[in-house]
Amino acid sequence: MELLVFLIFAFLSVFAALVVVAHKNPVYSTMALVLTLFSVAVLFVLLGAPFVGVLQVLIYTGAIVVLFLFVIMLLNIGREDSQIAGHKAQLFFALLGAVTFGSLVILALLSLRHAALPPLTPELVSLEALASTLFNEYLLPFEIIGLLLTVAVIGATVVARRPAAGEGAAAPKEEAQP
Repeated sequence: MELLVFLIFAFLSVFAALVVVAHKNPVYSTMALVLTLFSVAVLFVLLGAPFVGVLQVLIYTGAIVVLFLFVIMLLNIGREDSQIAGHKAQLFFALLGAVTFGSLVILALLSLRHAALPPLTPELVSLEALASTLFNEYLLPFEIIGLLLTVAVIGATVVARRPAAGEGAAAPKEEAQP
């Protein structure tokens, strides 16, 4: 039963990730990203890391994706209208990259098949060890990421702000016709 749930959420996460990349509407792509991240959180719980699963839902699904959706709505990004037929070279290199990535994943999985990984111990997955490492060794990067997210929200607000009447570039003047 556990294997069936794992396979369902693994398929759902891969399918939703493909929708994120392939859909032309950015709001639908963001909603598919929420589904992808939630499916990954379920996979973490099934693999015996419930704390990482909860962090996945709280931080990524709850905060980062809401920030993405906020920026998309604030910038009023519309649907992309592009012709895929005009970009044959781009399509060729995308397919080449996908085949290369797929073959590297297969090679990595084949090489890991023979490696014996030690089992996880409670010391490796404990909350105290994570908190100690995060707030002792990685405190500066943790604070920098918080500052970066704050600057991103402020920057998105400034970029999306529409100039008030009489502010910004002047309207083009009409030339007199002789």
